[in-house]
Order: sequence, then C-alpha cells, then structure tokens
Amino acid sequence: MSIQEIDFSKTLSDDQVYESIMSHYSTLSKDWISHQWNWMNNVYAPFNDHYKYMIIISLIEKTLQFYDQMNIQYSYEEYYSKTYLQIEKFNITELCEKLDLPKETVRRKVLELENEGVITRNKKKIVIDRKAFAFVKPEQQIKFSAKYIYLVSQALNKDKIYSKKLDQKIIENTIKKNFSLSWRWFYRMQIPLVIGYHKFFKDLATFHIWGTVSMNQALNVTGQLNSNNNKNSLDYFTTNNILIENLGANTGISAMSISDMTNIPRATIIRKCKYLIKEDLIKLNEKKQYVLTTMNFRKILPYQLKNFKYKAKFIRKVLNLLVIS
Repeated sequence: MSIQEIDFSKTLSDDQVYESIMSHYSTLSKDWISHQWNWMNNVYAPFNDHYKYMIIISLIEKTLQFYDQMNIQYSYEEYYSKTYLQIEKFNITELCEKLDLPKETVRRKVLELENEGVITRNKKKIVIDRKAFAFVKPEQQIKFSAKYIYLVSQALNKDKIYSKKLDQKIIENTIKKNFSLSWRWFYRMQIPLVIGYHKFFKDLATFHIWGTVSMNQALNVTGQLNSNNNKNSLDYFTTNNILIENLGANTGISAMSISDMTNIPRATIIRKCKYLIKEDLIKLNEKKQYVLTTMNFRKILPYQLKNFKYKAKFIRKVLNLLVIS
C-alpha cells in the first residue's frame, strides 16, 4: 500500500490510547496486570535471575533496531529459523545505562551467560546461541499481548475513536507477520517500563513480589466488581481507591503462595516483603497475608502513569499498523 492510500484520520495518537486506558481502567486492569505478571515470570524463569534475561532481550532489541533502520523485516517464522543472532559493537557501558545496573554486575552476569553457553563474545561482538531462543521465543506472550490490545481496541471503538473492528487472532497474525518490527516495539515498552520499577523498588525481585500481591488483590476486587453487575467502566483513580481502601482489604496472599506462583524462594520473599512493609507498600492483614496499603497508591502513582505512556505508545503502533495493513 502506498503512503497516498493511507487515511491518516483513522490512525491513533499516543494520547488517545492513553486516555482510553485510563478511563476504562476497571475493565482493562485485570488483563494488563495478568499480562505483566506473566511477563515477569517469563523474565525470571530461564535463569532464576531477572537481570540475565533483561541483558539478553536488551541485546536482541539492539539487533531488531538494526533491522528496522535497514528496513529489513522478518516474520515470526523467519526470525526464529536463524541458528544464531550476532550483535555487533557490544558495549558494557551501553548495557549498564539501559538497565541502570553497575558495571560490575553487568560484567558478572554476562560472564555467567557465557559460562552457561547462552552467549559467545569475540572482542566487541556477541553471538546469542540458537538454544537461547527456547526461552526468548514469545509464543504465549504474543497471545497475552494480542488479547490486551484487542480489549483496548474495544474501548477505543466504544469511545468512537477507532473504527476498525478486530479480533484477537487478527492481532496475533499481524504481530507475527511483522514480528521483527512489532517485537522491537514490545521490547521498547517493556525494558524501560521494568527498569523504571527496578529504580523504585531497588531490584526486580522486589517488584515481582509486589506485583504478585497486586495481581492477587486486583483479581479479587475486579471479580467482586463484576459480580455486582457494574456495567460502566471505572477510571484509574476510582478503581485504585476501591482496590486499596475497600474490597481489597481481606484478599491477601501468603509467602508460600507467592513462592509457588513465581518460583522465587520463600526465604527471599519473606526478606523482600519485610522491606516492602518497612516502605509502607504492603502490610499483613488479620490472616497474616500480604495486602497493599493506602500509601501504596500515592507512592506508585507517578511511576505507573509514566509506564502507561510506554504501554500506550506500543498499543498505538500496533493498532495503526492494523489500519494500514
């Protein structure tokens, strides 16, 4: 399709997507929290270490950036048919800045990845071995992302901002067809989003644990809201006030359950939860289960609003791609 044939009046802006997400938060929040919680589980699972995975996907995003700049596109099948990925001009300092980590930490984790046979270094070049693809191949993540994008498109349809009618399968197929492009967009959302929370919580394990407490509470609250036949969407601020101050008070989760859900050791969870309690981000309810605090909303708010901008940009790009495809 030539550029002359594109009807730009049907494309979206970041602000339009952001405002729709915020105004329809009660109907979208459950799926977004599940989307991000599954993502964090996938980040942790391959190495029992969040940062090794973040290093791998940061290097992969670098190759996807090169493909985009060279106007090279690969479908999902084409991309994963490769035996290896080569990233040129590998730079420890660049990784440190991107992931907000000390040089000593990045060097140590890169060396561990080498010893595990995941990557091979030759001076400033780095090769990611094909066997690493098993844990970076995002078959399930594409489904989670497509579902959430579909729900946002419905909200935009309802607001009469986006006219194209979609289903989840169409979105999945479009992402796979334009994989090297769309998954670069995905990583450009996730990397700064996750690292933003790393800066707030001081490490990703703490964020992962807090996110599990949040997900448990959000699922219980949205379930109760739906059971009350609330047909109208509630905005971000109203939903979060209900989540923390009212319905969520008795919907806690134990350290053992968090460990079972994340595979993070129970001892680590107890230690990190003590830090979260000290920071007034979670508390223990009468059943000795972890729940969110009222202070939690005020402290997290600036980070969430900033991260929702990353989310809106990713969704806007995919939805506009569907318009012009």
